[in-house]
Amino acid sequence: YNRVWIPDNEEVWQSAEITRNYKAGDRFLHVQLEDGTELSYPVDPAALPPLRNPDILVGENDLTALSYLHEPAVLHN
Repeated sequence: YNRVWIPDNEEVWQSAEITRNYKAGDRFLHVQLEDGTELSYPVDPAALPPLRNPDILVGENDLTALSYLHEPAVLHN
């Protein structure tokens, strides 16, 4: 299961793990937040949430070494 970044009003982004396979056309992404909260996150198939980098890359000095380079990845790093 992959981890993604979910937009959050208070923390800007929250890390979440996908708990069910996503199929094209699904309206919700089933995820579990780091605090254990499970939720069905509504998604637009054209704009799925950004994927989270593997933990081994957290704290990387060279941002070009990140697997995924987007706003939440840079802020988290």
